[in-house]
Amino acid sequence: MVPNLYPALGAPAGAGSGGSPEAEAGAFSSSGDPLLTSRRSGEPDLFSTRPATGAHEVLINSPRHVTAMAELDDTELADAVATWRERMRAHRDASYLQLIVNEGGGAGASLEHTHAQLYALDFVPAAIARERERAGSYAERTAGAGLLSDVLIEEVRRKDRLVAIDDEAALICPFASRGPFELRVIPRREVASFEDDTVGAGMIATAMRVLSKRFGAPPELNLWVRTAPRGAEQFHWHVDIAPRLTIKAGFELGTGVDINIYPPEKAAADLRECL
Repeated sequence: MVPNLYPALGAPAGAGSGGSPEAEAGAFSSSGDPLLTSRRSGEPDLFSTRPATGAHEVLINSPRHVTAMAELDDTELADAVATWRERMRAHRDASYLQLIVNEGGGAGASLEHTHAQLYALDFVPAAIARERERAGSYAERTAGAGLLSDVLIEEVRRKDRLVAIDDEAALICPFASRGPFELRVIPRREVASFEDDTVGAGMIATAMRVLSKRFGAPPELNLWVRTAPRGAEQFHWHVDIAPRLTIKAGFELGTGVDINIYPPEKAAADLRECL
């Protein structure tokens, strides 16, 4: 682990706030300005801010100089994943822990050497909060069943989007994938927190190998770990891998609706041939 040269998070330094209404309105301020009249005492500040505080670490995946996880052998990748978990456990007081890997300039990597990044956040991002609520709601409706566990059972039964499975985890192309060849590693035993489990490294290695074989070289990609937020009662960690094969254009950016030109069922079939 090394400090991040360009950390996205800093140490707590007091609460931040937006500027005064007059400063925000600037030269357009007047007694009849609707922006000013809408900011009466007691109403929420439309431009409130807060400091980005927490910890931001760079985790070196290997002392050997390689640019992609696909170039690591199974032992090296297992050691890297164990390091991810060790550093995540060091920040248990965080509201949420986000572990990511960016590979390639098109995926946001600024270092050539393979590495991960860990963000220890003092808040729970909206996407994670929504997943936590869906998991909790499903458990209530089904007398304690796990949403992702049931999804995995059905994916294994159907086999259409299943790429690989072993005693520890499964690799699937998720239903309604957001992009071509998107992959998800799901542990077969439901565990809320990635950092408290020991499985999955072998299936992450499998994912890297099949993608590299399918495209003739390791593709640029983003990987992220979805783990339980602090205090979550029902959750099932998973690892998502998104190769950077297409670009989001105006429709996707304007609507939030993704267009996937390569169905996950076909992607899974292609990747099974690469095993």
